[in-house]
Amino acid sequence: MAKLNFDASTVAPNTTFEPLPAGWYNVQITESELVPTKAGTGSILKLQQTVIDGEHAGRIVYTNLNVQNPNPIAVEIANQQLSSICHATGTIQVDDSQDLHGKPYQVQVSIRPAEGAYDASNDCKKFKAIAGNKTAPQSPPASASAKNNTDSEPVATAAGSGVPPWAKK
Repeated sequence: MAKLNFDASTVAPNTTFEPLPAGWYNVQITESELVPTKAGTGSILKLQQTVIDGEHAGRIVYTNLNVQNPNPIAVEIANQQLSSICHATGTIQVDDSQDLHGKPYQVQVSIRPAEGAYDASNDCKKFKAIAGNKTAPQSPPASASAKNNTDSEPVATAAGSGVPPWAKK
């Protein structure tokens, strides 16, 4: 037996969140961090995005971008998604991921089904400006591909496959 002297009325119970319903949400980045991959062979830019309005205001969804990885396709996908976020926020030049914090944009949230020991969770793959956001018109490079785009929304692509300055060690 352990004497605790604990009053549960002073602490909110631990709650688990079900994934957000699939759809478009207005969000802003509230935290970001560059961390090594599990294998230690690259870096992931972890973005915490907070829903800023509506029924789910305050809820958080995450996007992880493989900004440095031995797999060039993973890096290309990450660069394209980061470019989409940059265009959606009107922040075309990014020296530090913090340059993207607090700037509203939209993210399309889908639900990744539960698998094995993992519960169902949200995925964020598409990003666009909120109506009224001013973004500089940009032309994608001639070699850029917009495959996997099933919506009528344009996909912003990253120029080149180089590592952005804020991701360099």
